[in-house]
Amino acid sequence: MTWKGWTVLILSLWLIISAFIPGITGSSTGNLVNFLIVGIMMLVVSFPMFRGSKGIATTVLIFSVWLIISAFISGITGSKGGALTNYLIVGIVTLISSIFYRD
Repeated sequence: MTWKGWTVLILSLWLIISAFIPGITGSSTGNLVNFLIVGIMMLVVSFPMFRGSKGIATTVLIFSVWLIISAFISGITGSKGGALTNYLIVGIVTLISSIFYRD
């Protein structure tokens, strides 16, 4: 078990939990759906990271890039600054984790 696997696991749980925090998601259904789908997919993917599967880091990298891109799609984030911040922070941290995991 590495810190990278734990980081992805914790951040995926955070995405799922933050989907239900009104101060972050606001009234945008796109935020709720995006947080839940990406959070659940990253949660499922994080478990093979504990076994040392390096190929899974590419999948986490794709999810990270999607989180960063979706932060700037107004149809998803709406006008919530909390959602933008959440997308960027989680996306950048998981991006760094997936890049270091490939080493």
